[in-house]
Amino acid sequence: MFSDIHALLRQEDKRILFVGIGNLLKSDDGVGVYISRNLRNREGISVLTVEVSIENYIGKINSLNPDYLVLIDCMDLKSKAGTYKLLDVNQVQDLTFNTHNISLKRLKEFFIMPVFILGIQPEKVDFGENLSYLVKGNADSIIKLINNRR
Repeated sequence: MFSDIHALLRQEDKRILFVGIGNLLKSDDGVGVYISRNLRNREGISVLTVEVSIENYIGKINSLNPDYLVLIDCMDLKSKAGTYKLLDVNQVQDLTFNTHNISLKRLKEFFIMPVFILGIQPEKVDFGENLSYLVKGNADSIIKLINNRR
């Protein structure tokens, strides 16, 4: 549907909910939470931080009823650390990772709106509270891009 995050953000008449997913104690796995905590709620853009328990927020997300739901999470894209890509949830393998109780692909069954994943390639997911340099740099670029949406 959308080739990248820029194309999605050009949908100015649509409401987008960005949801930050991840574990802050596992280095780059916390990138989704880092991004969501630095996004601004405003007209057309809503933000929710769920960390590792998105299943507890299904009702809330559906009640917000955005036009598009974007789950922000660390994901193995087989790319250089910090690379990010917007994917339709149907493009994601049906896997459950250590930090998720349910796979991101299976989550689409619970939502009433189109679901996308903004996946960010981690460098490391070892125990630690800091994002790696490349991941943080690109996360900051994503934050700026979304916060500057007109």
